[in-house]
Amino acid sequence: MDKAVMDRRGFLGRGLAVGCSLAASPLMTPVSFAATGGENRLVVIILRGGLDGLDLVQPDDAALRQLRPTLLAGPRSGLELTEGMMLHAAAKPLWPLWQAGELAFVQGVSTPYRNKRSHFDGQDLLEAGTIEVPSGTGRDGWLNRMLQTMPNSTMTTAYAVGADPMLLSQGAAEVETWSPDVGFVLSSQGARLLELTMERDPEMALAMQKAILLAGEDGGGVFEASDGGMMADELDTMMDAQMNPKGRGRANAHLRVASFAAQQLRDAARVACFSIGGWDTHAAQARTLKTPLKHLSDSLRALKNGMGPDVWARTTVLAMTEFGRTVAENGTKGTDHGTGGLMVMAGGAIRGQKVHGQLAGFEEADLFQRRDLMPTDDVRRYAAWAIRESFGLDRSALEGVVFPGMQLGNAPGLLA
Repeated sequence: MDKAVMDRRGFLGRGLAVGCSLAASPLMTPVSFAATGGENRLVVIILRGGLDGLDLVQPDDAALRQLRPTLLAGPRSGLELTEGMMLHAAAKPLWPLWQAGELAFVQGVSTPYRNKRSHFDGQDLLEAGTIEVPSGTGRDGWLNRMLQTMPNSTMTTAYAVGADPMLLSQGAAEVETWSPDVGFVLSSQGARLLELTMERDPEMALAMQKAILLAGEDGGGVFEASDGGMMADELDTMMDAQMNPKGRGRANAHLRVASFAAQQLRDAARVACFSIGGWDTHAAQARTLKTPLKHLSDSLRALKNGMGPDVWARTTVLAMTEFGRTVAENGTKGTDHGTGGLMVMAGGAIRGQKVHGQLAGFEEADLFQRRDLMPTDDVRRYAAWAIRESFGLDRSALEGVVFPGMQLGNAPGLLA
C-alpha cells in the first residue's frame, strides 16, 4: 500500500481526534515561519482545491464565452487589469493592490502533474516541487529545501499546537507550527461526498467515520443541512469546498492566520507559508467562488496592514494552486478539475500591474486533452525566480535542489 496514503489515513484519524481543528483537517494546514539572513520576506500561500484562474482573471475571448455561458454572462466587472483581462467582481478588494503596483498574475502555468487530477496528489506535487508525486519516508517540500541552501536560516514560530507541518515546509530544516483553534462545519451533503470519495478505500473510509464520530462527541465539528441541488457524481472530490471554518473562528480564521503571519514577519521571521481552502468549485461557481476570493483578499490585506509599509515593501507573496479548472463550465454551472492554472503574486517587492505568462487559446484543438487550459509554463519556474530575486540563490541550487528537474530559463522580471 502507498506510504503517502497510509500517512494521510494516520493523520486523518490522529488529527481529527483532537477536536477537528483547522490544523488537523487533512485539507487545511498550519502556518510555518523561517528566520533567514537579510530583510526580504517571502510568503507562500497554497490555494487548496484548484483555483479557476480563468474566472479570477477573465480573458475577453468569444470562444471562452461560448464555453462559459453562465460564468461569463452579464456585464464585466470593469476592473480592467490589462487589455482584454478583467478581474473578477468578487476580487474588487484586491483592486487597490493592483492600482498600487502590488499585485500581479501569471496565466497558463502548472506543475508537472498531468492526467489524474487528484487533489491529494496535485497538492503533494505542488508542495514537493518535484517532477513526480513524492512517496515514502523521504518526502520533503521545496520551501524547506530552499532554507537548507541559505546560510544561517532557522525555522521559528511563537506557538506549536502539535499538528504536522504542511509538506511544503517539511524536511531537514527544523520546523515548528502554529494554527488557530477553529472547528469545521461539514454539511450532510459533504459527509456523503466524503463517503463516496472513499468508498473504494475501506481503511480511509473507516478513519473518516471515526473522525466524524469523534468530532460530534467533542463538539469540534457539526453538521448542517445541505443547501441542495448538487449531485455527488457531478461534484467529484469536493472536500475542500465542504470543509469551512465554523464556531469561534468561522468568520475570521483566515484573518487570524494572516495577522499572526504578519506579526512574525514584522519581527524575526523572513519566510512564511500557509493555505487557504475552498477553491473546488464544481457547482454554482458564481456563488461558491465568492467566499475563497474574499478570504484571499482579506488575507493579503491583513498581511500588508499587519506588516506595515516598510516590511511590506520588502515582501513577495506567491499564491499557488494544485491545478486549474476545466475551460468549459459543467452541467451544475461550475467547473471540474483541470490542468493549466493561475498564480497570484502580491507584495511591495513585486513588479505589479502585470499579467505574466501566455494563454494557448480556447478552441478545442488548443486545449489539453480537449478540456483543460493548456499549460504554457512551469509554475515552479516563477516561484524559483521570485526566490532568486528575493534571496540571491544561484541557478544550480534552484534547478538541482529546490526544484529538481525545473529549467529556470530567462528572467521574467517579477520583482521591482
